[in-house]
Amino acid sequence: MMSAMGVNGGNYLYNLVLGRFLGPEKFADAAILITLLLVLSFAAMTFQLVTAKFSVIFENSVLQSFIATIYKSATVVGVVLGITIGLVSSELQEFFKTTSSSMFVVFGIGIPFYFLMSVNRGVFQGQKEWIPLSATYQLEMMSRLAITFGLLCLFEVDSSLLIAIGIICSFIVGLLPFEFKPPPFFNRIKLKKSETKMVRNFFIITAFYEVTLIVINNSDILLVKHYFEPYEAGLYASLALIGRVVYFIAWMFVMLLLPTVVQLKKQGISTRPILFKYVIYIIIIAASIVLACYLFPNQIINILFGNEYVGIASLLWKYAFATGVFAVSNIFAYYYLSLDKYIPVIFSGVFGVLQIALIIQFHASLEQIVHLQIFAMILLLGVQITFFILNDMISKNKSLKNLSHH
Repeated sequence: MMSAMGVNGGNYLYNLVLGRFLGPEKFADAAILITLLLVLSFAAMTFQLVTAKFSVIFENSVLQSFIATIYKSATVVGVVLGITIGLVSSELQEFFKTTSSSMFVVFGIGIPFYFLMSVNRGVFQGQKEWIPLSATYQLEMMSRLAITFGLLCLFEVDSSLLIAIGIICSFIVGLLPFEFKPPPFFNRIKLKKSETKMVRNFFIITAFYEVTLIVINNSDILLVKHYFEPYEAGLYASLALIGRVVYFIAWMFVMLLLPTVVQLKKQGISTRPILFKYVIYIIIIAASIVLACYLFPNQIINILFGNEYVGIASLLWKYAFATGVFAVSNIFAYYYLSLDKYIPVIFSGVFGVLQIALIIQFHASLEQIVHLQIFAMILLLGVQITFFILNDMISKNKSLKNLSHH
C-alpha cells in the first residue's frame, strides 16, 4: 500500500511537472501520450490479473506451464499491437490533431515490453510477493520521471517525441526484477483442456472488462482532444488528472482485493466482509477528495498546475465526484470478477458505451461533458448495487433451502 502510494505520487508528479513545463497547448499533446499509457496499462492489466488469479489456483509444474504460456501470449499480443499503432500513426496524428506522428511510432515500439512487465507483475501479485512487485512499479515510475525530464532539459526537440522515448525506457527498466531468466517460453508441459478453458474464459471476460475501463476512464480525454481546441483540451487534461486521484487510490485496494477474494473462496470462507471493508475505504477517500475540490478548487489548481489552468476550477469537484462514483462501482465489478461472476462486467461495458455515445452527441462545452459523466456513473453504481442486493438475496435463499434439506 505504501509503495503504491509512492508510485502514484511519482506518476502524479510526472504529469504535474509536464503540465507546468509545457503549458496548456503542448500539454494537450503530452496528455494524449499519457492517456495512451493509461489505455495500455488497462489492456496489459488483463494479463496481470489472469496471471495473478491462476498463480493462486495452479501449483508446481502446472503453474510453470501456465506462466510460460502467458508470457508467450503477452509477447505476441504486444508485438502485434505495437506494429498496428506504428502503421496507423499518421491517422492518429490527424484524429488527435497532434504536432507529429513519430511519437505514436516510438510509443508502439515499447508496447511488447509493457506486456511482459505486466505478466511478471501478475506472478508477484498472485504469490503475494509484495517487495519485488513494489520494486518493479517503483523502478518504472522513477526511471520515467528521471529520463523524460533529462531529455526535455538536454534536447530542444519535439517534446512529445522525447516523452515517448522516456516512456519506452521506463518499460524496459520496469522489467526488473524479472521473475524468470530467461522466461520459460519453451516449457514442454501442457495445461489440461479443462485448465486451458478456465484460463481462456477468465481472460476473455477480464479483457472485456479492461476495455470498458479504458472506455470509461479515457474516452472523455480522447474525445475532448478531437472536438475542442488545444488550449481547452489542455485544461480538460489537467482537470481529469486532478479528479482521477480517487481512482488511482482505489486501484491500490483492487490490487489487494483480487488475490484475497480468490484465496478466501478457495478456503470456503465468506468474501462479503472484505468487499464491505474496501467499499467503505473508497467512499471515505472519495468523499474527502471531492470535499477538498469543492472547498479549495482555485488553490488546488494553482498549486498543482499553475495560474494558466485556473479557468477549469469550477468543474473540479464535479469531475472528482464522477470519478469517485466510478471507483466505488469498480470495486463491485472486480469483486464479482474474482468470483467468476461476469454480469457486473457487462453492466460496466454498457455504461462505458453510453458515456461515449452521450459525449459524441452532446459536447457543447466542457461542463456538459462532465455532467454527462456524472449521470452515466451514478446510473452504473445504482445498477451494480441493485445486482449485489438481488444476488445476495438469491444466495441466502439457496443456503436456507440447503439447510432445510439437511
